[in-house]
Amino acid sequence: MLELLPLLKQLWLVWFLVLFLGICFWAFRPGSKPRFDAQARIPLEDNDLGGPAPHPTRR
Repeated sequence: MLELLPLLKQLWLVWFLVLFLGICFWAFRPGSKPRFDAQARIPLEDNDLGGPAPHPTRR
């Protein structure tokens, strides 16, 4: 069992490296830019009530 431990540690390292590279590829692929741009504009759009978001007034 003790001789299996170093092998399992290396496999976890390889697995996390592959997972990290896959997430980076998914996030930075050219086809995802329009979707991410649309999601980035969500806070700037109108609210559900039909009007613009209320702004705090200064006194």
